[in-house]
Amino acid sequence: MNSATRSTTAMASTPPTRSKFPHLRQDFAASLVVFLVALPLCVGVAVASGVPAELGLVTGIVGGIVAGMMPGSSLQVSGPAAGLTVLVFEAVRHFGLPALGVLVLAAGLLQLAMGALKLGRWFRAISVSVVEGMLAGIGLVIIAGQLYAAAGLKAPASGLDKIAGLPGAFADAMASTTALASLALGAGTVAVLVLWKRLPKKVQVVPGALAAVVLATAASLAFSLPVANVEVKGLLEAIQPPGMDAFGQLADVAVIGTILAFTLIASAESLFSAAAVDRLHDGPRTEYDKELMAQGAGNTVCGLLGALPMTAVIVRSSANLQAGAKTKASRVLHGVWLLLFAALLPGALALIPLPALAGILVHAGWKLIPFRETVSLWRAHRGEALILVTTALAIVVVNMFEGVLIGLALSVAKTAWEASHIKLEVIDKGAGPVQAYLSGNATFLRLPKILDNLESLPQDRPVELHLSGLHHLDHACRTALETWAARHSATGTEPVRVTGPDLVKATSEAP
Repeated sequence: MNSATRSTTAMASTPPTRSKFPHLRQDFAASLVVFLVALPLCVGVAVASGVPAELGLVTGIVGGIVAGMMPGSSLQVSGPAAGLTVLVFEAVRHFGLPALGVLVLAAGLLQLAMGALKLGRWFRAISVSVVEGMLAGIGLVIIAGQLYAAAGLKAPASGLDKIAGLPGAFADAMASTTALASLALGAGTVAVLVLWKRLPKKVQVVPGALAAVVLATAASLAFSLPVANVEVKGLLEAIQPPGMDAFGQLADVAVIGTILAFTLIASAESLFSAAAVDRLHDGPRTEYDKELMAQGAGNTVCGLLGALPMTAVIVRSSANLQAGAKTKASRVLHGVWLLLFAALLPGALALIPLPALAGILVHAGWKLIPFRETVSLWRAHRGEALILVTTALAIVVVNMFEGVLIGLALSVAKTAWEASHIKLEVIDKGAGPVQAYLSGNATFLRLPKILDNLESLPQDRPVELHLSGLHHLDHACRTALETWAARHSATGTEPVRVTGPDLVKATSEAP
């Protein structure tokens, strides 16, 4: 064997070297896209929540680097979400900005505990109608509140007052040149976001939200528009770790309720987002308990820094997938780019006009309202559609937490009603005993119907009540049937004869 042959043989037997990061190019490119999508949303959510803009960036950084490195869902991206804007704004207004860190920290620790107890998968049992109703209610409140911000006006506190006050606010804006200029800039931002998807694909490489903010900022500077800009404090100045006074507020029942709301809503939104992301790719499926712990770890860090609560965000996650991401490296890198921007270019935030951010939030709120899903539900499952609409209206009229509880209560009541299907078949041949057959699930919800039918049976005829077709007989129905059987036996010619589950011996042995 000559040297050339030996060399060829050696090369053939040597396994090809595998790159340690085989998808680095795709993940690097995707991280830049997600960064450009996340940047205006982080700032917009922070401003709409009534906190410094830098805190939105802090939550985005933590969502990328901390939650992004943990197992769970490898391709979904976390950060501050529009879905929690209303709740955070109310919390800051009631308890103060220093208390925000405690609320988020406690919610993060609860998420860690629920993940450790393997409760993550149970969030998939929450009615989809309730979740979509929650998002719709949030969307309505966001739109109403940000319309005031777009006009440079102060929004009322409650969701109902925001909506009721819109005609008056519009009239005030029409009478003010400054408000009109601000409103026009916000409307232009929404128009760019809507029209951006109709432009050529090459143009859409730039995210629509970023393009809208850049164009609005350029217009504001070019025409010297009299609009308010984002206030900048600096990254370190904006971070406010919770102090001991803030921890003292944990004794307040209202604070505990807000923590539970943060926990349940952030967890549900994150895990529903994970389920949606799983439908968009063929890679590894989400491990729900681990993902819940990843969200909990991120919120714990956000709480220690006094930042906004964090959830998985479907907008960034879908952008990550569409940009070609293959591993979690893309979401970690997007957090790094947010950190570099916040550290090196904080002054750029001061150039962003507030009406542009209001326009972005109005567009985001509109997308939270499931118009098509509601129409489809109304056609196929009207009960579910009513739950969705009622949950949304309850959030607008009352508040986020109680609105969700109302939706859950309606969902449970609907399920119980449907599960308690009961059928009573009466066979009367004119002679001999009247045969009554009960089948299905006898629960207190159907008790009036059962008793009305049984009490209509003839009193002067013997009755045979057959219960063998029942799958379930609750205590209320059992007691009511015992009472009816004893009463009918006392007034009739013969005692009621019961077959199937025994009620009491006295019903079949009455004199």
